[in-house]
Amino acid sequence: MDCGKDYRQTIGRKGEDMACRYLESEGHRILERNFRSGHLEIDIISQDSQGIHFVEVKTRRMSVQAPPQDNVDTGKQKRIVSAARKYLATCGHAASEECFFDVAAITFEGETAHMEWIPQAYIPIYL
Repeated sequence: MDCGKDYRQTIGRKGEDMACRYLESEGHRILERNFRSGHLEIDIISQDSQGIHFVEVKTRRMSVQAPPQDNVDTGKQKRIVSAARKYLATCGHAASEECFFDVAAITFEGETAHMEWIPQAYIPIYL
């Protein structure tokens, strides 16, 4: 049903907007949103004084579903790392720049939203 897809896209966009506002309030500069390379995508790429952050945003409505961050499984992590490699190869960032893989888990309950920020949610060397 298209209504469901439109709703998911709308709530997903709200979650990404919320995560960007949070990152900017923490001193990050947003470099890219919805970076795509073929079938690979990264929701947000930001930079702060520590390095570059590749951020996966998972947004859900309050329900009996598992927490949003549970959907960033090993397969999803591998796809994000592959996209990050392509981004770094094409965007001219220093090879010595530190990279972080973070997750923003956002849950909406009506108009109220709660975000759990998970810095360094996973380390690609272990994938």
